[in-house]
Amino acid sequence: MGERMAQRSDVLNSPSSQPSSHYVPVKLEEYESSGFSVKKLLRKAKENCKCDQQSITSFFRKLFPVVQWLPHYNVKEQLLGDVISGLLVGIVAIPQSISYAILANQAPVYGLYTNFFCTIIYFMMATSHHNCVGSFGVLCLMIGESVNRQLKLAGYESETGADLLANATLNGSVTCNKECYAITVATALTFLVGLYQILLGVFQLGFLSVYLSEPLLSGFVTGSSLTILTSQMNLLLGVKIPRHDGVGSLILTWVDIFRYIDKTNICDLVTSLIALVLIVPVKEINNYFRDKMKAPFPIELLVVIAATLLSHFFNFNARYKSKICGTIPTGFMQPAAPDLNLLSSLALDALPIAIIGFAMTVSLAEIFGRKHGYTVRANQEMIAIGMGNLVPSFFYCFASCAALTKTLLKESTGCHTQISSLVSSAVLLLVLLWIAPLFYSLQTCILGVVTIVNLRGALRKFADTPKMWRISKMDTVVWWVTMLSSSLISTELGLLVGVCFALLCIIFRTQRPRATLLGKVNDSDIYEDQFTYKKISSIENIKIFRFDTSLYYANKDYFKTSLFERTGVNPSLVAAIQKKSEAKFNCLKVTKRRATKTSAEVCCPPVDMHTLIIDCGAMQFLDSVGLGVLKETRQDYKNIGVQVLLANCNPSIRHLLQVGGWLTGMEDSEVECGLLLKHGLFEPACAKSHDLLTTSNP
Repeated sequence: MGERMAQRSDVLNSPSSQPSSHYVPVKLEEYESSGFSVKKLLRKAKENCKCDQQSITSFFRKLFPVVQWLPHYNVKEQLLGDVISGLLVGIVAIPQSISYAILANQAPVYGLYTNFFCTIIYFMMATSHHNCVGSFGVLCLMIGESVNRQLKLAGYESETGADLLANATLNGSVTCNKECYAITVATALTFLVGLYQILLGVFQLGFLSVYLSEPLLSGFVTGSSLTILTSQMNLLLGVKIPRHDGVGSLILTWVDIFRYIDKTNICDLVTSLIALVLIVPVKEINNYFRDKMKAPFPIELLVVIAATLLSHFFNFNARYKSKICGTIPTGFMQPAAPDLNLLSSLALDALPIAIIGFAMTVSLAEIFGRKHGYTVRANQEMIAIGMGNLVPSFFYCFASCAALTKTLLKESTGCHTQISSLVSSAVLLLVLLWIAPLFYSLQTCILGVVTIVNLRGALRKFADTPKMWRISKMDTVVWWVTMLSSSLISTELGLLVGVCFALLCIIFRTQRPRATLLGKVNDSDIYEDQFTYKKISSIENIKIFRFDTSLYYANKDYFKTSLFERTGVNPSLVAAIQKKSEAKFNCLKVTKRRATKTSAEVCCPPVDMHTLIIDCGAMQFLDSVGLGVLKETRQDYKNIGVQVLLANCNPSIRHLLQVGGWLTGMEDSEVECGLLLKHGLFEPACAKSHDLLTTSNP
């Protein structure tokens, strides 16, 4: 043992093992810690809570970004593009507003209200230039499910599914029928959604959107799209079936569809098929030639107008009992406060709606912000969409967020600023004031077709899964789990399952990371994995072990197991064999005679290394358990005569090692080597004395 330690010291002190001449140990002085402290929090709060005129002006300029960019608006260069895109988006929004209102279990006029009011609020408060907010299919589905549950609890639906005209008391004095109670529930739900989103923005929690990864959101939207498609089939077929919510609603709905398929309304079915045949090919042509077309062909609006005229003149409702929209009132209703009595029963329902709403809004804002080179503030976007839900809840609106299809249309048709949103609102205002009654004879099956056609983008994600599998198998599994749970279980639980599964995947990735032994690439200073690349030479008597993630309580056992497997040395096992051999052959009494030297070699099996270097370059942090594992590992290898050194530790890990007593109990020779750091790769500078903060200069 003594000879091996002496041999190790000779190797470490040899010229070949010394650092290169251009590496000089230096001492680094740290800045003041940037961690959390009450004093810093109070100082920052004091700075941000000034009540002078400048602070108040700055606050309102940040809260309403429109006052910053509107004075600099370039009318000559930007107005034409904003007007064209606003008109086109407004035209597309008319049929979508009506159809998505049906999906949310609301009267058509409330869809028009929603798209009008939320757009104006978002125009004043958004930092995104291109986001188009309004009714979004997934949110409407979730709102409709929540409204349907409350309607059942209030006794508005009988077992046969027929509408009840019985009255219920609202706020103790006003009575309303089913339609009135449905919007009452929706406005209370929207109020909570907006409140949640504003609180998230005020408390600077915009970073939470990163936990909703792209595969997770894509899988959720696709799964919800299957549910939306299923919910619209009764409109396309003209059959009346019970509406199912909760676990297994998709399967139960399809069972009922086939159960009542013999009652299909032929007029609705034929109308739906003709509308699909007309809309889908034109929409595909629009997508295919979108780079060459100045504006997409408004096929949806034309089909809606044509279907309304045909239904009116041929009297489809009276002759074939085809369901129509009915009376859509003009003008605006008197504002009313949401029913506060419903807030407690809707608190949980509002949470996933708020999360999906801000995630879609922030993600789309950041995508188009990067594309066009401007900065988006995530927290301000959350406040903007929150106010876009909170304020409209007083005007009979339901929850909204940024919609992908309308945002893409808006961006691709020349939009420069949110002035485009004002133009879209003006189009909807015309409909609300004068045009809405003209949609009286519009068949609801056409609205179902419009809704289903707009699901094409989400349903196309199935074709992308093979490519996703080749890129990342874990992301593909997250997509499928979220999609299946959202469609087969329920929308809300599907989101929860997807988030939990994605977090488990992150834990799994860090629990069993890649662990390798590094070697030299020929005679260079480049070190790579010996088991991945050819012509990698190992260093005699030195093992370099790399652990490709942070070391913490969840992967401590895997760290030790992989370390022992890669190095081929289990120090505990070697130490046990040595002790057993010493006891058996009485090695402590070995003399210097040659005969006994052979006996000593037999009782103390040799170890093919004298130094173990652990590369910590991939470790972002250590917890107390990880630090304990490193200490235990060092002591175990020390017992068999192997020195353990750490390389390439970041400042936070070095600080933890320092305060955690990494040097405690080390011998002078080990303290002299101390902690290895690297510049480029493993060409270390030795720490001096008890100073861990050493580095190397090129």
